[in-house]
Amino acid sequence: MTGCMQAVASRRDRAAFAELFQYYGPRVKSYLMRLGTDDESAEELMQEAMLLVWRKAEQFDATKAAAGTWIFAIARNLRVDALRRQKRPEIDHEDPALVPDGDPRADILVEREEQWERVRAALRSLPREQAHVIEMSFFDDKPHSEIAAELNLPLGTVKSRIRLAMGRIRNAMGDEQ
Repeated sequence: MTGCMQAVASRRDRAAFAELFQYYGPRVKSYLMRLGTDDESAEELMQEAMLLVWRKAEQFDATKAAAGTWIFAIARNLRVDALRRQKRPEIDHEDPALVPDGDPRADILVEREEQWERVRAALRSLPREQAHVIEMSFFDDKPHSEIAAELNLPLGTVKSRIRLAMGRIRNAMGDEQ
């Protein structure tokens, strides 16, 4: 059978493939059924496995495995893939975990606004150079290296200003964060 595989791989020899199919087709189907696959699925998987044998015959390496070993490995992998597809549950769009939360309650909205006002007040209390790097880093979402280049400052200075500013903001917020 190794010779048939090599003929399929090198010359796309249909007669050699027919011989492989005739010999291994029933054996692969039987193997799949012994693994617990129903008759119809085993037939489909065997057909798919043999199609892959035809398509990928050039990947067969007789020094690594016998033709049968290679073909059965393809069939086994196809069965595993089929089982994985079957075990994926369908998405239930009515599942409460998937339903978006409603609008936040009024007390939560008020609390958030109060917190934002405290943050704004803390930012206003910062020295201008610290407030500027905080704005660039957090509000403009710029990396520290870009801030340093834009302000013509050493990277360490930018990081120090951010660290100092964050300490002051935490103190101004009363260490709530």
